[in-house]
Amino acid sequence: MSQHKEVKLVTTHQMLAMKQRGEKISMLTAYDYSMAQILDGAGVDVLLVGDSASNVMAGHETTLPITLDQMIYHAQSVVRAVKRAFVVVDLPFGSYQGNSSEALRSAIRIMKESGGHGIKVEGGAEIKDSVTRILTAGIPVMGHLGLTPQSIYKFGTYSVRAKEEAEAQKLLEDARILQDIGCFALVLEKIPASLAKQVAEELTIPVIGIGAGPDVDGQVLVVHDLLGITKEFKPRFLRRYAELHDIMTEAVQHYVSDVKSREFPSKEEGY
Repeated sequence: MSQHKEVKLVTTHQMLAMKQRGEKISMLTAYDYSMAQILDGAGVDVLLVGDSASNVMAGHETTLPITLDQMIYHAQSVVRAVKRAFVVVDLPFGSYQGNSSEALRSAIRIMKESGGHGIKVEGGAEIKDSVTRILTAGIPVMGHLGLTPQSIYKFGTYSVRAKEEAEAQKLLEDARILQDIGCFALVLEKIPASLAKQVAEELTIPVIGIGAGPDVDGQVLVVHDLLGITKEFKPRFLRRYAELHDIMTEAVQHYVSDVKSREFPSKEEGY
């Protein structure tokens, strides 16, 4: 009789338990079925269907152009592949800010049409009403503070946030607000490590960092950056675990060369 290995689904409850026992949470972005299958199989705890798809999948300069329909398409592809990971989907720019009814509609569409497990939104006190409204529908919400790429035109730069005392205080306040209204976790992006440590220690919910130092409850990276598929993006916080850009380029060049030289296909590769 074959041994069937039990695959335990990652849940918001489990993530909380991981924080309580000091186990770090691993999170990566995913935008398509094949990649999500690999990441899920490799044991990543949380897959983020990020609005960074706007950059890495569609070639836009910012995350702003991606639509709710496009996010749902990416999320559907990821969810079909997943057996264990918790799938969080970004609510795209313009689908939740300033209108809590629209925020709820957007979140419900994502949950119903993609089968995702939760949504992520950027901002603190200013989106409190939208987050509260989404939570009333029983939809898990992950917050996102620090560098919030959807606000790029407000800040005008992708540099480190919350270095000044006033901004650091607002970030702490926003983190408390998000926890108090019921967010299950929080992403902190590009903020001083000491501030991130303070937030993670003060909050009971898991805090996931990207460029926020080692003292948070987990880490997230964009998978194309981690795998070295992207070449131009080189922030200090990024560790490349592979150089797939070079490997893929070489493989494709080899293929082109074999086709041109009639090396491919061989007699054995025909019918």
